[in-house]
Amino acid sequence: MPCSRMTVHGPKDFGPLRTLLANREDASGDIAEQVRAIIDAVADRGDAALVDYTERFDCAPFDGTKLAVSAEEIDAARQTVPDADMAAIVEAADNIRSFHERQKEQSWFVPAADGTTLGQIVSPVDAAGCYVPGGRGGETPLLSSLLMNAIPAQVAGVERIVVVSPPRADGSLNPHLLAAASVCGVTEIYRVGGAWAIAALARGTASIAPVDVIAGPGNMYVTTAKRLLIGTVGIDMIAGPSEIAILADASANPDWLAADMLSQAEHDPMAAAICVSPDAALLDAVAEALKKRLPGLPRKDIAAASLRDFGALVVVPDLDIGLDCINTMAPEHFELAVADPWSLVGKVRHAGAVFMGHHCPEPVGDYFAGPNHVLPTMGTARFSSALSVATFTKKTSLIAAAPGYLPAHGAAIARLARLENLEAHAQSVECRSKSKAR
Repeated sequence: MPCSRMTVHGPKDFGPLRTLLANREDASGDIAEQVRAIIDAVADRGDAALVDYTERFDCAPFDGTKLAVSAEEIDAARQTVPDADMAAIVEAADNIRSFHERQKEQSWFVPAADGTTLGQIVSPVDAAGCYVPGGRGGETPLLSSLLMNAIPAQVAGVERIVVVSPPRADGSLNPHLLAAASVCGVTEIYRVGGAWAIAALARGTASIAPVDVIAGPGNMYVTTAKRLLIGTVGIDMIAGPSEIAILADASANPDWLAADMLSQAEHDPMAAAICVSPDAALLDAVAEALKKRLPGLPRKDIAAASLRDFGALVVVPDLDIGLDCINTMAPEHFELAVADPWSLVGKVRHAGAVFMGHHCPEPVGDYFAGPNHVLPTMGTARFSSALSVATFTKKTSLIAAAPGYLPAHGAAIARLARLENLEAHAQSVECRSKSKAR
């Protein structure tokens, strides 16, 4: 059996499912200490530390002159990418940009009858850093992550966008990654990865000026670096292993469901793939389909470990209890693989993204449709959202009090200040009632 079987009759049975997902939390207590040492090294030694770590973990020899990617290298890389690949990258970028354009917020100002104006100024951060994993040996770069991070930052109006990605063994970056950067118009790119790249983006070095927000996925060291540097820099989210949950009825194709579960299982041994259904026969068929599909995957060992440890086929009495299961899990990706998904989507409270019906597998959102694929994991969809244009903006409150405002409200303001024993606050208000402005 590729994964475990569970039966859930109601909320009292959700415990094993919660435990299954919670067990993916990293228990390595020494990672934070290792990452702190890396952050300190970059703060103390700057580029020299980046070179040392890159030589140790990515490629050797390596020196500081190789950190920055030149415009000529970007242009040359784009020329090597096949036309069909470029067309796919461009179309995906267009879809992502179109979706995120709808997320833009406008500043607003509301005048009151007494002449006072209140408002909110929406403005982009000055600089954003996009971390792009290089994949195995740099040969499978997550160029979709570059598009999903850089394009919302551009739509937000961020003037400086920096991409960092670990170099291949020969010191180069994959040409497809550089081609994706060129499609976005991103020209500031550095060959540096790992926790030391996050430290450089947050603290700055001689070569890499610091940014205001860092976005993008990475391994446990990258994620820990982002966690430790919150406050020095803004981040998109603390992301855990990938996950998919599927709610299916008898109309679903079990082979398609198995393929969808494997699409997440192949990411990481700690990824979770869960299929929930009131149809036990359907889940039996999914189990058989998993057995057939798994051996043919290039990453079959990773997918098998994921299914064995964090996969589940869950029988529920009906779709409503199934949705309760989904809302309890708050999954990163949720496929509503039922005959009429629109009749149920209103009951979905917690999910990073919802994929509707039988013809919308999760990879449609990963690469192409337009919504962002950087999503909350590990149940955090209960309180957080997908990466968006808002990730790269900030909001500033505006208050323009009219001359008559303090005569009308000053006594109340001063009284509230004195209730908190803040006398200077009260006097700041009252002095304006005792003298005229100059």
